Amino acid sequence: MIRTLRMLLIAVCTLSLAACSAIKAGETHEQSFVKQESAKVLIFSHSTGWRHKSIETGVEALKALGAREGYEMVATEDPAIFSTESLKDFDAIILLNTTADGKTENSYWFVGERKAAFKAFVQNGGGIVGIHAATDSHYDWPWYGKMIGGYFKRHPKGTPTGTLTVINTDHPSTADIPTEFVRTDEWYYVKDFNTDVTLLITIDPVSIGQPDEGPQPVAWFHEYDGGRVFYTSMGHTNETYAEPIFLSHVAGGLHWVLGE
Repeated sequence: MIRTLRMLLIAVCTLSLAACSAIKAGETHEQSFVKQESAKVLIFSHSTGWRHKSIETGVEALKALGAREGYEMVATEDPAIFSTESLKDFDAIILLNTTADGKTENSYWFVGERKAAFKAFVQNGGGIVGIHAATDSHYDWPWYGKMIGGYFKRHPKGTPTGTLTVINTDHPSTADIPTEFVRTDEWYYVKDFNTDVTLLITIDPVSIGQPDEGPQPVAWFHEYDGGRVFYTSMGHTNETYAEPIFLSHVAGGLHWVLGE
């Protein structure tokens, strides 16, 4: 992968600089620097379940975000992109509201070569960013569930305004956002939650009319099977993709999965 090549180049340059420091003063030697290639990020927004009306808005916002960060962004809804050959040049994949309906035949697209290619991408150090309905997908694949951090269970009716608390401020996705804030969204409750992840943000259930439950996870990250995964359950509405807090949150998550 591109990131592996970059890491090798960085290692070579580091060793070269160390060697140069040992050369006695007065000698002159020509130095050459290798410019790192920008990261290449795939935005995948295919859905066979409930299709979010915000997908098109989200794709454009993520493309603009990536451009500002200096990344090459490629967007598609074609599952055929998941082949070893197609994925080899990507450094990260954003799964944007990628719902799948497990009750419908042929709803899952990670099958056969596609499943193997996606898994190998992660195992080879690829980064994954999951947004909102990335947890509402591939209930038949335990590896996917653990990778993304859990599966969608339910959500309160509508898009209530809730109070969120950042419980980990050391991560790039939370470093530049308030430690407590309110926002409107569709709030997911998850099942089969992977307790090995590190929580970043929780929501107060009382604030969204769910007083009988404890704080619910909203965002998390972990290293999984060779790769890095960041997930946020925010991202249901069109308005979300114009919110500075959300965009900073996702940008930080993308930085982290890219190893930056």
